[in-house]
Amino acid sequence: MKRLYTYLVIFLMLFATASRAAAIESDTISADDRAKHDSVRIQELALQLQEMKLNEIMLRDELEKVRHQHLTTDSLKIAQQMRRIDSLRAVTPGVPVVVDEDTLFTLYAERGGYSAFDRADMINDILLKIGKDKRMHRDSVHMLENDSYIDIMYGNKVIVSVTDQDALWQGTSRRELAEQYIPVLTAKINDLKESYNFWEIVKRAALFVLVIVAQYLLFRLTNYLFRKLRRQIIRFKQQRLKPIIIRDYELLNTRRLGRILIFFSNILRYIVLLIQLMFSVPMLFAIFPQTEKLALTIFLYIIDPIKMVLKSIVEYIPNLFIILVIWYCIKYIIKGLHYISNEIKNEKLKISGFYPDWAQPTFNIIRFLLYAFMVAMIYPYLPGSNSGVFQGISVFVGLIISLGSSTVIGNIIAGLVITYMRPFKLGDRIKLNDTIGNVIEKTPFVTRLRTPKNEVVTIPNSFIMSSHTVNYSASARQFGLIIHSSVTIGYDVPWRQVHQLLINAARMTPGVLEHPKPFVLETELHDYYPCYQINAYINDADHIGDIMSDLHQNIQDIFNEAGVEIMSPGYIATRDGSASTIPSDYLKPDEQ
Repeated sequence: MKRLYTYLVIFLMLFATASRAAAIESDTISADDRAKHDSVRIQELALQLQEMKLNEIMLRDELEKVRHQHLTTDSLKIAQQMRRIDSLRAVTPGVPVVVDEDTLFTLYAERGGYSAFDRADMINDILLKIGKDKRMHRDSVHMLENDSYIDIMYGNKVIVSVTDQDALWQGTSRRELAEQYIPVLTAKINDLKESYNFWEIVKRAALFVLVIVAQYLLFRLTNYLFRKLRRQIIRFKQQRLKPIIIRDYELLNTRRLGRILIFFSNILRYIVLLIQLMFSVPMLFAIFPQTEKLALTIFLYIIDPIKMVLKSIVEYIPNLFIILVIWYCIKYIIKGLHYISNEIKNEKLKISGFYPDWAQPTFNIIRFLLYAFMVAMIYPYLPGSNSGVFQGISVFVGLIISLGSSTVIGNIIAGLVITYMRPFKLGDRIKLNDTIGNVIEKTPFVTRLRTPKNEVVTIPNSFIMSSHTVNYSASARQFGLIIHSSVTIGYDVPWRQVHQLLINAARMTPGVLEHPKPFVLETELHDYYPCYQINAYINDADHIGDIMSDLHQNIQDIFNEAGVEIMSPGYIATRDGSASTIPSDYLKPDEQ
């Protein structure tokens, strides 16, 4: 177009020059020559004009090509940008512009070095300032269009600038997007003006006081109702409440039941008051826009844990069913094994090589393994089992047990070995080092004995494994336990007589078996007397002390009746009138 204007100017200049030249020549040449000259000049100008028209056509074609090329380039660029935006749309959520908990629109693109987050914050700050500024009138929101962006303004303040990138993200044109934003911003500004109005603040303050008064009245009403409930509980306890009795044991009497009911009524009262506060406190904060966010935050602090707990409970129901199924399966398996162990223990069911006294310990071991297996199966279904804290606590507990349970584990292993070695069983009279007593309890950790003096001695199983044990009861049951006692008699008494007297004393003793027969051993020959040992069989090891006492009494009676002196302890008698060692009741009158 500029070339065309240039050609037109040149054409006018030439035309003016030709006119002046023609005027000058008209004075000097004749009319005929002037006519010839003019016709030639006109032809030349016509040719020049045609040439200029051709140049103009060519120039227009060139401009149209350039414009078409620019349009094609712009469309390709826009299409490329749209493809890029479409690919980013799936991974770019956008930044919502939120003002007083209201989402106005969403920004995706940055502008002038400010990210979408920064732009959203700036818009929020500007709108809040506009709403709080009492000096600014409610001017209509308008837009100011520039070459590459459109400013949406309120008075002389720019609220937001809409760019081509914003329009591309929204799939529309820049102007249409700005026209969409204007009514949204206008409505929000009007809301903010209403919220920060003086009379609005007065109404909110009155509502605040009203909520406090209502909550106070609710508190008074709740306390009054629960006081009436307390009186009803006391009356019910005095008139109708009965104690809870399980068989012959009174688990809870009426006084304790009344206290429990009153306790739960107090708990219920606190829960009701807490529920009231859950609603009234956020309501108080929600009255004023300045604290509305805080109200929502407080409400979420209360509601979110409750929702989380309820959601966890609902989601945990399938796992709970699985745990119940596993628990019931293990429970009935253990019941079946317990029945079999009782049958073996009572010798109703006999298994070759399996002793009846192994039944209960073996059942305990299998039950422990089954419970451990049940815990291992249930563990993945427990709430929080996948959390690092839960696993860390499990590892910590396992570490403590492994470090501090070496002695405990040793006692457990020793208890198992003792069980299957069968050195003794419950009720047996045993001797463990210097301790003699009856076994009254066997546990995985310790064994307890009751001595003949009714002393209960607790012995670790690991100590039993490292000591020697004498089982009197086992010998008495199987072979007959031999008890023995020694006496010393002078050489002046025939040994055959002594043997017979000792055997007679043994046969007279309650608890001594007739078969095998008692027998006597001569163990030592001292300087002044020989040593005789009486041996007798018994099958009741629990009364060995009583039997030994009776045996000693019978030995004294038999020997005294036979007139035989027992030289224990050593007794030196000179037959010069010294008194005999035999009690006077057994002596004849001439011997006293």
